[in-house]
Amino acid sequence: MSYAALPRVPAFDLTSESVKDGDALKPAQTSKRFGVAGGKDESPHLSWDGAPAGTKGYVVTVFDPDAPKADGYWHWAVINIPAGVSSLPAGAGVQGGSHLPPGAFQLKNDAGFPGYLGAAPPPGHGPHRYIVAVHAVDVEELGLDAGASTGALVRKLVPHTLARAVITGHFERR
Repeated sequence: MSYAALPRVPAFDLTSESVKDGDALKPAQTSKRFGVAGGKDESPHLSWDGAPAGTKGYVVTVFDPDAPKADGYWHWAVINIPAGVSSLPAGAGVQGGSHLPPGAFQLKNDAGFPGYLGAAPPPGHGPHRYIVAVHAVDVEELGLDAGASTGALVRKLVPHTLARAVITGHFERR
């Protein structure tokens, strides 16, 4: 199951000092691990506002729907972010989650580790979109553990998402 399976829901505000909607990603948000020159694998700064009443927590995801696999590529997933939190600093996606709020944790990305993986589309594959989303959910905890798959996350998000805030950046390797 992919990100595209998520139903439409109301929107709220999302801003970032790291990613501007519609713009190319900065080198910091690209992948040194996967050989992008200047890449740092640094998760973006995110700040959100205006989630609906009834929001009990948040989930943050970064997803590439243009990856050369049928269900896209998950770069980051953070779950169980408390409702009182309204931002994450740049670099919050380090392995180990030391910069995340208490109770929040990262699921494994499609590279197989819990943390943020920067953009690294195959050279010559064309531009890829990176959907950075904050999902306002109606539960404090999604009932997933750190070993859960992103498919399991999507299945939990479908019935629990009240609203979603999105910024989409892009990146291409030639």
